[in-house]
Amino acid sequence: MNGVDEGLASEAGYFIVGFDRDAEPQAIIRVVNGDGEASHMAQIAPGDFDIQRIGGLANNQVNPTGEALLARIRAEAGRKAQGFASRADLDGFKTGFIAPLAKYRISGRFGGQRILNGEPRTPHYGADLAAPTGASIRAPAAGVVAFAETGMHFEGGLTMIDHGQGLISLYLHQSRVDVRRGEMVTQGQVIGAVGKEGRATGPHLCWRMKWRGRNLDPTLMVGARTPA
Repeated sequence: MNGVDEGLASEAGYFIVGFDRDAEPQAIIRVVNGDGEASHMAQIAPGDFDIQRIGGLANNQVNPTGEALLARIRAEAGRKAQGFASRADLDGFKTGFIAPLAKYRISGRFGGQRILNGEPRTPHYGADLAAPTGASIRAPAAGVVAFAETGMHFEGGLTMIDHGQGLISLYLHQSRVDVRRGEMVTQGQVIGAVGKEGRATGPHLCWRMKWRGRNLDPTLMVGARTPA
């Protein structure tokens, strides 16, 4: 994509690409196989992003201090990096995605500028879905669990699912994690429960998605299908 090799298609020929919050308005997608090559100029619509103000957070959730806490955060970041590095030989995305919750209210849209306790922060790279504590979280598409832990400082209960081709979805603030790293999950399978663990002021699911380091809006994947 744009002259950079992004990986190989699956054995069945499926592949996926993604564009992040601040992507350029155009991108060239080039596919090469033994029969030749094809290119497509993708047109990327600009996003419409909110300003999101969140107050009442504990100071150590906004500005962590203390060597013990900082060491814990560094260790957690290292483990999360291993999850992000997962590259399962799958194409679980090809059936499309369903919403991870049966009922929810969008309390925070993807890409909004966050102001935490009055301090401007980086954009919010997730969709916040408000729901009661204990509500079941479903896998939106098939994949393999790349990360599954409870008690994370920022995320509380956190699960990552690798859907193949470097597409990884994340589920934050869980009160319960029901899967283990390396476990295969199917679309609709319960993977955990909504909570308010970590940096959260109320029960909700922060749903995120990454493709090879790019932050994607996961809500755009709901209802998407592979071309016929």
